[in-house]
Amino acid sequence: MTRWLSLIVVTVVLTLGASQLGVPSAGLFVALFVAVVFALAGWAPSSGVPRKVGITAQAILGVEIGTLVQRDTLSTLGDNWVPVVLACIGTLVLSLAAGALLGLRRDVDTITGALALVAGGASGLVAIAQELGGDERVVAVVQYLRVVLVTTTMPIVATVAFSARGTDRIVVDAVDAPWLVDLLFVVICGALGYAGAVLARLPAPGLLGPLIATTAADLLGFSFGAGVPPLLLVAAYIGIGWQAGLRFTMDSLRSISRVLPTALLLIIGITVGCALLGLWLTASTSITAYEGYLATTPGGVYAVLAVAASTGANVTFVVAAQVIRVFMMLFAVPVGTKIVRHYREK
Repeated sequence: MTRWLSLIVVTVVLTLGASQLGVPSAGLFVALFVAVVFALAGWAPSSGVPRKVGITAQAILGVEIGTLVQRDTLSTLGDNWVPVVLACIGTLVLSLAAGALLGLRRDVDTITGALALVAGGASGLVAIAQELGGDERVVAVVQYLRVVLVTTTMPIVATVAFSARGTDRIVVDAVDAPWLVDLLFVVICGALGYAGAVLARLPAPGLLGPLIATTAADLLGFSFGAGVPPLLLVAAYIGIGWQAGLRFTMDSLRSISRVLPTALLLIIGITVGCALLGLWLTASTSITAYEGYLATTPGGVYAVLAVAASTGANVTFVVAAQVIRVFMMLFAVPVGTKIVRHYREK
């Protein structure tokens, strides 16, 4: 109990500090860092994160991602659906190719390499990595490296390469539902989605089931403006971070440190490749080169939204393209992993 209380207090305090500094998905990555320190120092709880807690965290995250889908947002794509989907497929191909290259290392298997470098849904992929047969420790560290690199370079590229400047434009959010409605929405979508995914034998049912249920509710108009309460989302991020971090050992840390230089080069390659896809998307649609870059940036949906809104870009188009990318990655990777594992077993 003392170890759990210490872990909780340190994580919460550092998460609050990181949030003030604008660290993306602060709860997830602070929890990962703190859990790694506790595990290596021998202070971690011996039981680890219970499986039911992990599934609950996945369900909350699935509901959160599902709320990104809005009919009005997706309708802004108009006749540009095909180019946007093709750009997302290109991003998936780039990610899988980079993952295959990372998987050539003797200390990284193919599935772990693919999960670590898929450009979309970092927190979701970390949450289901172990379930899909990957090493969630490698996936968590490399995914965080990607998110940090993309998020920190985005404002610089926007300013230097595209001469983007801040505007007084304000994005008005939809009216929030009462917290009790939010909570009921999460419970219903999470429970029904998980049960349905288990019955349908979907891979990673804890994440994909609630995601599908929430998306359906949004598109059918049954969400009533509900979403995940912020504190509940932070708690889910923390649970996912602990789940990966508490499994670290000195040997695994040394192994991951050897992987990082290769992973960094591959992340840079994916980022450059996605920028080229953005130029192709610009040539295929009526959007500007700057909006094409934002629409195909491989990571940080909320950071992309903030940059697009503050610089006067076409926010709805950019967000719609980013949402499609995240959904495609989160669905394609678990299904692909299940197929690969099936043929390996044969």
